[in-house]
Amino acid sequence: MIDDTITAIATAPGEAGISIIRMSGPSCVDILDNIFKPKKGSSIKAFSERKLVYGHIVDKEDDRILDEVLAVYMKAPYTYTKEDIVEINCHGGIVPTRNILEIVLKNGVRMAEPGEFTKRAFLNGRIDLAQAEAVMDLISAKTDKGFDVALNQLEGGLSKKVKEVRSSIVETLSHIHVSIDYTEEDIEEITYPELISRTREIEEKIESMLKTSETGKIIREGLNTVIIGKPNVGKSSLMNALLRESRAIVTDIPGTTRDVIEEQLSVKGIPLKIVDTAGIRETEDVVEKIGVERSKEFFNKADLIILVLDSSDEITKEDREIINHIKDRKALVLLNKTDLIKRIDEDELERVLPSKRIIKVSILEEEGLSEIEDEIVKMVYGGEVKADNNSFVTNLRHKNSLQKALNSIREGTAAARQYLPFDLLEVDIKDCYDALGEITGDTVDDDIIQKIFANFCLGK
Repeated sequence: MIDDTITAIATAPGEAGISIIRMSGPSCVDILDNIFKPKKGSSIKAFSERKLVYGHIVDKEDDRILDEVLAVYMKAPYTYTKEDIVEINCHGGIVPTRNILEIVLKNGVRMAEPGEFTKRAFLNGRIDLAQAEAVMDLISAKTDKGFDVALNQLEGGLSKKVKEVRSSIVETLSHIHVSIDYTEEDIEEITYPELISRTREIEEKIESMLKTSETGKIIREGLNTVIIGKPNVGKSSLMNALLRESRAIVTDIPGTTRDVIEEQLSVKGIPLKIVDTAGIRETEDVVEKIGVERSKEFFNKADLIILVLDSSDEITKEDREIINHIKDRKALVLLNKTDLIKRIDEDELERVLPSKRIIKVSILEEEGLSEIEDEIVKMVYGGEVKADNNSFVTNLRHKNSLQKALNSIREGTAAARQYLPFDLLEVDIKDCYDALGEITGDTVDDDIIQKIFANFCLGK
């Protein structure tokens, strides 16, 4: 049991309607009683728990009122940390918040480390490690979809699946133990075909979770998207259209965008980190040259490339150079300016980019924008997972643990097919069990736990 009391400011810094100072630990109610003077009554303990009580925070050394507040205490174990918790709601702003935090610390409370409230919730068994990580995903969610996925994980969606697979592994291991330990007894042993059937079923369940990881990563972190093309094809106009605002300067003069412009937006629940690049071309202009080089850097890091071509112009040497660079990349091709007379050779495009989706658009007339968004959604979900599903693997640590588990169970299946001794198979299957336990925190090292919670914000 953790025997000290911690505190932190639970609200964002700056001016606001209220600020909240939170305490958790065995002495927090006594400390609140020592610094809080209710408007009616003599002690906070005279009031029911979970009831907001109006009064003042007082520095008893000089009987000075620090602020007018609402205070509440909540008794363990039915709290976020499963410990006694106190929250003081004071006026928002730097001065009152700082003054109250200082007097709380002066009464013997320790300043919480980043994420320590959630860490205590994990250590005290209220949530597992995957649920704890979902707390920060919930706070940092950029879209409604990202929030829903994080909430599903916080409520145990991923943990439940992992625990079901681990339960199947335990059952398989128990059959193996019987076959190893009671060979001389009249007990029915598991056969190799039965064992292969069980390990293959475990494989399929892990593979199913892993299939969601790429989409999950995008939902959590955003899809790095780069708009490329030669100058004056409509790249900046496309960015403005997707943002629904005039973010990039648009003119008829080639090379207007001389540096990259980065923005974030949501396309049907998918967060996009979108970059409008300088036209990729040879140039003698020093500033534009720097912009072109930066464009190439973003191009190399992109998850999705949107190539914009001018359908009113023939395919040029510059176009062909860019086309060659996207052949092996996830890309979407837009034929812009369809409101003008068509001169582009579509047959050539389909020949050199047979696997790429080509969409005809007129950004000026706002035609084809919904089709672009639909195609982005389709490319992200890939047809393997449903867009309305909220069970995604969004965390790289979870993905790596699932991959380790999958590798181990595959080795176990391969060993069973070679009729190797059961004690060798047991090692691979146990490794799979342990790798899955890393996700929920059952088998994870302490240093990994420390690293996870160090990335949390204070007060959470």
